[in-house]
Formats: sequence, structure tokens, C-alpha cells
Amino acid sequence: MSRSTEMVLFYTPETTARTSRLKGIFVRLGIRIRNITPEQMGETIGYLAGMDGFEPTEEKGEYPAPEEEILVMKNFTSRRIDELILAIRKAGLSKIELKAVVTPTNAQWTFYKLYEEIREERKQVLEQTQKSREEREAAQENQREE
Repeated sequence: MSRSTEMVLFYTPETTARTSRLKGIFVRLGIRIRNITPEQMGETIGYLAGMDGFEPTEEKGEYPAPEEEILVMKNFTSRRIDELILAIRKAGLSKIELKAVVTPTNAQWTFYKLYEEIREERKQVLEQTQKSREEREAAQENQREE
């Protein structure tokens, strides 16, 4: 896929200097940006990403505005995802915790549903990481006691 078709759906709860710096990185890398507003939480990912066959949602519903940044990438290769993450790190910016790539499945979902899914996945990963850390520490403590 050509780089010209790469796009990010980018949501941020508030516009800050960090937001401007992130958008500058996207532009330098030739990535199209679609800013997502709280009012668009009920639209499908496919529609927001400009995919064929997706129309605006008639019944958008009301969703609470997420309090975290969300980055959804369309038409990215693994290499380009790595380049983007590295560019953010090199700029001295903290990582965007909630990220996803557009898939045939999540293209059908509302932006808010995708947000809920990736937030839950991240929570589970963090809990598993903490559990593994605690188990390692307990095992090390047991070895010291023996």
C-alpha cells in the first residue's frame, strides 16, 4: 500500500502543545490526519476512515467523551507503525497508549466501541504484567529464604 493512503483517526480530549507536535510528526511522515471529535464517537470506523460502503450513522447516540488520546491507523505496514512510534519517541513525547489499526471487523464498530475495546485490552495487559511481576518477585523472595 502506498504511503499516500495512510491515515490516522486521531482523538485527543484537549488540544495542547503535545497535540501540535504529534500532528507535526504525522505530517512529516506524510500521514493524513482525520481529527475525531466527541460528537463523532457514534460514527463507524469505516465511515470515519473514508472506506467504501460506509455511510454516516443516522442514530449516533450519546457517548461520554474519552479522557485519553486515541490513535487509529489505516493502511499502515508494520514497518510504518514502527517508524511512527519511533518518531514519537525521538520527539521526546510519551507514547499514545490507546492505538489500533483498522480491520474489517472494527471498521463496523463505532469509534466509541473501538475505544472501549482497546481500553479494556490495555487494562488486561497491564493487569497481567503486574501479576507476572508479583509472581517473579515472590519466586525471588522464596529463593532467598531457602
